[in-house]
Amino acid sequence: MAETRGLLAPQTDAEVRERFEALGPAAQTVTREVARAMDLSKEAYDERVTSDVVGTAREALFASLLAVTVGDYDEFEAAQDDYPDADLYENGSADVDRAAWHYVPFADALVAATFQNEPDAAVATLRRIAFSRFYQDVL
Repeated sequence: MAETRGLLAPQTDAEVRERFEALGPAAQTVTREVARAMDLSKEAYDERVTSDVVGTAREALFASLLAVTVGDYDEFEAAQDDYPDADLYENGSADVDRAAWHYVPFADALVAATFQNEPDAAVATLRRIAFSRFYQDVL
């Protein structure tokens, strides 16, 4: 049976930007705590933890929170019926048993990654693909 992983499924460009902006403080906190765990001195922190670093953390957080459905390949094929006009971006082979997919409403696109045995890897790959192909352009 298919399962959904993740929390974010923004419907519009504006909602994408709103959710992304809301992750700013969390990205700063995560970055600061990771630097603390690495025992970076204040000087090293100020020198190495730039706005680009925090921005990368925010992008990674956003992508890692995208809602993804994981199921068998037949469930993925059935899910395509829910988005009859969507452009399909399938990554991987149709000759495997499972798939992970994410619908991007503002682009009317269904993005998928197929897999046989590694759902966590497929979900992570799918999120990176969806973020770089669709969400990054909105941001």
